Amino acid sequence: MESTRPHRVQLDAQPGHAIRRLHQISLGIFHQETEDLNVTPVQYAILQTVRDQPGCDQRTLAGRIALDTSTTAGVVDRLEARGLLVRRIAPTDRRVRLLALTPAGELLLAQTLPGMERTQERILEPLSPEQRRQFMELLQQLVTANNDLSRAPSERPR
Repeated sequence: MESTRPHRVQLDAQPGHAIRRLHQISLGIFHQETEDLNVTPVQYAILQTVRDQPGCDQRTLAGRIALDTSTTAGVVDRLEARGLLVRRIAPTDRRVRLLALTPAGELLLAQTLPGMERTQERILEPLSPEQRRQFMELLQQLVTANNDLSRAPSERPR
């Protein structure tokens, strides 16, 4: 007679579980490093992307940071309400809204950057420089190879 017991899975041996845990740790460190700035990693990513690509539209922004368009719109709404970015009507298509940082958005981004850099350093601190390079190379390889499986695939510029 076959056993009806489920197969025992060791969570710590599962890459998805380890990735989720590292993401939780990353969020915790980011919040420690930026707690006085009232900014989330997603808000930081949006501000940074808009700064790097002024005048991008929300759909392009969502693709660049690998977020679905409705989540992106909600975060943009909140950033706009805080006076950190503005939406302007595209001259070529009145349905499209182009994004730009305000001076307050530029300031918040500049204030957040040191905390973001410290976050990345703290995450990778246990690794040697060579291990860091290998880790990032392998991580990017996995992300690239599995990008199309995401509910919000990244649309990186080529």
